[in-house]
Amino acid sequence: MINIVIWGDLYVDSNFLINFLEMYNAQVITKKHHTYLTYYGLEQQYTYVLKEGIIKTSIILKDGREFNISYINTPNIISLLRDEVSEYTSSPFNVRVESKEAVFYKIPRVTFWKYVHDSTELQEYINNYYRNELSNSIQKRQITTMNSKKGAVCAFLYKLIDMFGKKDGEGYLIDFPITNEDIGGFCGISTRSSVNRILHELKKEKIIDIDNDIIRILDVDYLFGFVLN
Repeated sequence: MINIVIWGDLYVDSNFLINFLEMYNAQVITKKHHTYLTYYGLEQQYTYVLKEGIIKTSIILKDGREFNISYINTPNIISLLRDEVSEYTSSPFNVRVESKEAVFYKIPRVTFWKYVHDSTELQEYINNYYRNELSNSIQKRQITTMNSKKGAVCAFLYKLIDMFGKKDGEGYLIDFPITNEDIGGFCGISTRSSVNRILHELKKEKIIDIDNDIIRILDVDYLFGFVLN
């Protein structure tokens, strides 16, 4: 099976990165559910690439709250590369395993940069990676600043369809457990009660349904209306 990562107008075969690292016999490590691979601000000397599983990236705000950045469930680089020379660099975010377990490639940063310099294809992949990070950052900022709290939640729920949605009648089942606290962390909402209120409104309006903490999307078009393109 070919894994395709869609980056704006870019279509990248993520199997290229996996095959490349396999060719160089990169070290593979496994982490269990809810364990952390990296912590925001702590020094690290490795570049990590997700091979299998689901992870969540987040940062800690000045007031101590956790702000979620993204879920990642396809093979991809999960540590920013920063400069090419330093053996160590501070971790740009927390990385926590959300699936039963997750498998990663672990490559010394300096070694990874050598691979980049020696491979034109890998250089192109890295360039696309940075373009994707910038695009996602801009879009996330737009969604959180130009939407209301309810709009931010709606846009986030729409994004979940692409990552975890399974066709279910006329709607989609979000086949992944996500807490109200995590939804708030992705949408810049500080209290679970606010998230509860918004989800209750969406359920009352028959936009979504919730059964045993599993979300079912009933009105995709309504949610799409809050996605800023």
